[in-house]
Amino acid sequence: MPPLYLVQQGAKIRINNRRVRVEMDPSEADGSQPELLLQVPIGQVSQVILFGNIGLTTPAIATFLESGIDVIFLTQNGEYRGQLSGGLTPHVPIRRAQYKSLADPQFSLHTAQGIVSAKLQHQRALLQRRGRELNNPEITSAAERLSESMQTVERKTSLSSLRGLEGAASAAYFSGFRRLFDPAWNFNTRQRRPPGDPVNVLLSFGYTLLAHAASGAAQAAGLDPYAGFFHEVVYNRPALGLDLMEEFRPVVDGVVLWACRSEVLTPADFTPGPPERPVVMSDDAKKRFIKAFEERMNREFLHPIRQLRLPLRQCMLEQARQIAARVVEERPGYQGMGFR
Repeated sequence: MPPLYLVQQGAKIRINNRRVRVEMDPSEADGSQPELLLQVPIGQVSQVILFGNIGLTTPAIATFLESGIDVIFLTQNGEYRGQLSGGLTPHVPIRRAQYKSLADPQFSLHTAQGIVSAKLQHQRALLQRRGRELNNPEITSAAERLSESMQTVERKTSLSSLRGLEGAASAAYFSGFRRLFDPAWNFNTRQRRPPGDPVNVLLSFGYTLLAHAASGAAQAAGLDPYAGFFHEVVYNRPALGLDLMEEFRPVVDGVVLWACRSEVLTPADFTPGPPERPVVMSDDAKKRFIKAFEERMNREFLHPIRQLRLPLRQCMLEQARQIAARVVEERPGYQGMGFR
C-alpha cells in the first residue's frame, strides 16, 4: 500500500467510520461546512506523510497509533521534522544480531561494499541507457569512471576509503547526469543545502520520499533503521534507512529526468525564495511529482533473491529482509537488485 501524502496547507485529518477524511475548514465568518478533499479507508493507508501546516485530530492520532501507521512530519519543502510512531517492532533477536554485526568492522565493510556496488551499477546503467541518444562525451566519460570505481570497490579495506570512493563516483555521475537536461533547467551540479535550482529541488525532494520509504522497510523487516553499516551512525539519522536507499537513488533520478523531459514539470513551477530556500516548488508541482514517484514505486521488477516480479516498494522491503537474514546468519554482504 502506498503512503498518504498531504501538501494542502491548512488541511486537517479526521477519522470517521474507519475512514481517513482530509478536510479544509471554512473561515469562521461564512459558517459553511468543511470541504472534503480526500477520503480513504484506513486499511488502504500504510503511512501518512505531511508537508507543512496540516493538522490531526486527537481521534486521528489514536487511530494511527492503534493501527501501526506512522505519521511523518516534514516542512513544506520536505525537510524532516519528526514522526508519530507506535512502539518498536518485537524483533529482539534480529536487532540483537544487527548490533552484533555492526560491531564487526569486516561485516560492516563487506555489507557496505555490496551496497555501494549496487548503487554504482544502477547509476552507470541510467547514464548508458539515457545517454545513448545524445552521444555526449561527458556522459560517456562519466559512465566509464563509474565502471572504474566499480572495479575498485572490493579493494577498499576501510569504510572511510569506501566512502571516499563513493563520493568521488557520485561527483562523476552527476557530471554526466546533468547533461541529460535541457539548459533551461539551469542544472549545473548537485547542490544539496540549499538546492539552488529546480532539478536539485526535485532530487532532494525525491530522496526525502525515498529515505522514508527505506526507513519504513527496514523497520518492517525487524531492523533498527538508525543502525547502519555504510552510513555513520549519528544521533537522529536513520543510517540503515540511508544504506538501504542508496541503490534506489537512481530510481528518483529517473523520475526527475522523466518529469522534466516530458514537461510534467516545467521551470515555471518554481519561483524564487528567501536565501535559505532560494528555489520554491509549487504545491501543485509537488502533487504531480509525488504521483510520478508513486507510479514508479508501483512498477514491477524482478527481485533477484525471491525470483518474483514485485512492485518496487515491495522489492525495497525484500532488500531489507535480505539484510535481516544476513545479520542473523552472520553472512556479510549485500546483493543488489539489478532492476531487470
